[in-house]
Amino acid sequence: MNYRKLGKTNLNVSVLGFGASPLGNVFDVADEQEGARAVHYAIDQGINFFDVSPFYGLTLAEERLGKALVGKRQDIILATKCGRYGLQDFDFSYNRILKSIDESLTRLKTDYVDVLQLHDIEFVDKSQILNEAIPAVQKIKESGKARFIGITGLPVRYLAGIARQVELDTVLSWAHYNLLEDEINEELVPLSKEKGFGLMNAAPLMQRILSDAPLPEWHRSPQDVKDVQPKLLQLCESYGVRLSDVAIKYAVDHPAITTTIVGMWEAKHVEQNIKALDLEIPADLMEEILKIVTPVKNQMWFEGKSENNIPKSSSGK
Repeated sequence: MNYRKLGKTNLNVSVLGFGASPLGNVFDVADEQEGARAVHYAIDQGINFFDVSPFYGLTLAEERLGKALVGKRQDIILATKCGRYGLQDFDFSYNRILKSIDESLTRLKTDYVDVLQLHDIEFVDKSQILNEAIPAVQKIKESGKARFIGITGLPVRYLAGIARQVELDTVLSWAHYNLLEDEINEELVPLSKEKGFGLMNAAPLMQRILSDAPLPEWHRSPQDVKDVQPKLLQLCESYGVRLSDVAIKYAVDHPAITTTIVGMWEAKHVEQNIKALDLEIPADLMEEILKIVTPVKNQMWFEGKSENNIPKSSSGK
């Protein structure tokens, strides 16, 4: 396992991160014991970064991860989130954030997290993020309940805009660096180098499009994007490789991204994802993949408040 330093922090995190959302039955019903085995196997194989949120499974993922980490907390770097608690349940008020960390610590069976992140900040007014939520997580950092603080969200240019205005330790962007998306490169990558925050990437499989798993009913990608899955699966099969392995290796190889977070709950998938780190993607295969995905590149859907989804032409610096 390779490790990279997370921005200006003193944390060296595994390039492959364990996304714990599947422990909360986000994709399928997950067996709790198998989930614990997956966590333990990941730690044994050198994965040290675990990312979770109270939103995942409506606290179930945190509860299960907390149980699995008993006796192993000191071996890992733990990140959770606050501000989002349900599909349409957002509360980034100062007092709710202060309460949220205590609830998460109880579920995770620890007295601190390494990284606390404001979860999906695009869903509320920017003024509340800047005037309530940021001061709250700063207070939590001062208290020692979180060692470092950051933000997460879907609109990459909005994340960059917030990161220019406040001092952050981390920024987690999801679904914007993978075989289908590369908009993380436009502002967040250069800004992370300029300001020194650790840049993290999630959803390199684009919520299963870049895998052989069936797509969840709630998937919001345009149909043209979804339709590339069988084409890519057939192509990768002809080369004797798994599409998901290619997608993970491609994402992890980005030198400016500290860790790439992949959702996992079965030990066999942890093993497969770790093996993907050693894959050498055939040049001809990569060329053919690019031909297939170029017509649907960067066709991201909209989430959150419209004013927080900044068009390219007006993003500014």
